Order: sequence, then structure tokens, then C-alpha cells
Amino acid sequence: MIRKVYPTSHFRNSFKKIPNHVKKSAVEKEKEFIANPFSTKLRTHKLKGKLKDYWAFSVGYEYRILFRFIDDETVLYFDIGTHEIYR
Repeated sequence: MIRKVYPTSHFRNSFKKIPNHVKKSAVEKEKEFIANPFSTKLRTHKLKGKLKDYWAFSVGYEYRILFRFIDDETVLYFDIGTHEIYR
């Protein structure tokens, strides 16, 4: 179970720019993420290459939240967006 989620300022700015229906979905997915970060519904996965220290989970079909585990109970959100966030 995740106890603390810290969004970066970059994440906050990206969140402001996404469509409202995605924002609503992201809030719902975050509740699930906090309860179980590896729920199959989230499709949480570790990234590779230059983002090898990061993870992502799905918010609907197109959007992802890019994050990093700080410890077992704390995560830092870096970005939200389409696959473009991986570049």
C-alpha cells in the first residue's frame, strides 16, 4: 500500500493540460494505485533504457502516469500524458 504520493511541479503542469475526462480517470486510477500499485487493472510496468529507474501505470488506453518509488510506501509522480512522456 502506498501511503504518500508527491507530484512534481512538472506533473502538476502536465495534469492541468490534459482533458477533463482523463483527469477524472486519473483520480480514480490513483485510488486503485494507492491501494495496490500492482493491480492488473493499472498495467504497472518498469521502464527501460534512459527511463530504467522509472515505472508507469495506465490511465485509460492512451494516458500513463510516470513515477518512481522512493521507498515501499512513497512514490514521486513525474509526468502524465500519452506515450510522448517516454521521450
